[in-house]
Amino acid sequence: MADRRRSPAPPLPPASTWRTLVELAVAEDLGPGDVTTPLVVASGRRGAARIEARQSLVVCGLGVAAAVFEAVDPGLRLREHLGDGADAAAGDELARVEGSLASILVAERTALNFLMRLCGVATLARRFVEAVAGSGARIVDTRKTLPGWRSLDKYAAAVGGAENHRLGLFDGVLLKDNHVALAGGVALAVKAARAWAPAGLRVQVEVESEDDAVAAVEAGADFLLLDNRSPDELRRIVRRLEGRALLEASGGVRLDNVREVAASGVGRISIGALTHSAPAADVSLEILPEEPDAGGVRG
Repeated sequence: MADRRRSPAPPLPPASTWRTLVELAVAEDLGPGDVTTPLVVASGRRGAARIEARQSLVVCGLGVAAAVFEAVDPGLRLREHLGDGADAAAGDELARVEGSLASILVAERTALNFLMRLCGVATLARRFVEAVAGSGARIVDTRKTLPGWRSLDKYAAAVGGAENHRLGLFDGVLLKDNHVALAGGVALAVKAARAWAPAGLRVQVEVESEDDAVAAVEAGADFLLLDNRSPDELRRIVRRLEGRALLEASGGVRLDNVREVAASGVGRISIGALTHSAPAADVSLEILPEEPDAGGVRG
């Protein structure tokens, strides 16, 4: 990873969009109660644990992890050592949790589950962003998110430096291939959308050929989705349209070819893999040594 100093991370989405996930995850793991921890850890024992990276990663999701610990025990406190968006190396401490040791153990797996996914998405997004640095192309996420995780997945992509595409069906017009087919063609689909779209929403349309790209722009499309087009096709479309619409490439984009796609001159590259195939990051929680008089196993 490069220099840790990054621009500020975007704000964590409102808790109303993900708090239920935390509650469900805690309930799923805890069930009627942890049968292991009370056998060896007295309820009154207090201490601290460190959350650390086991690999190079982009930090993301500490605010969500804090909510997990609080949901298990309001007396637990998480103190961040590296904020969301920071680069971490293997062995770096991301945060420290203090309070009831039994409660920390109860919350451990669920908190780490959130962190491993969110750090994983942010880390993959950062790799794509760095791969196209200087090209002028922007990396964009998609709606291919884990069901129920939309706001968090898109937050993690943004923490990694990607831009968010529309959040859902309600905040952007995107005419995909099936819309176009049912409308009777690209031009008819765009004209209908332009006539009836809510005020302020730009019209994007998926096109599958150079001719369709021209037809879409002439019908009034604001920007085009060029799905599964080769770099040569992308370059031809870029040259032919000469900046008359924002162009977004998608489909088959990988780390080993994203730079070539960016070099075609498109303004955006949308990548579903940011959220549907990001490898989980390796993070762990380790209980810190207690003071000598802290007591041993439950008596």
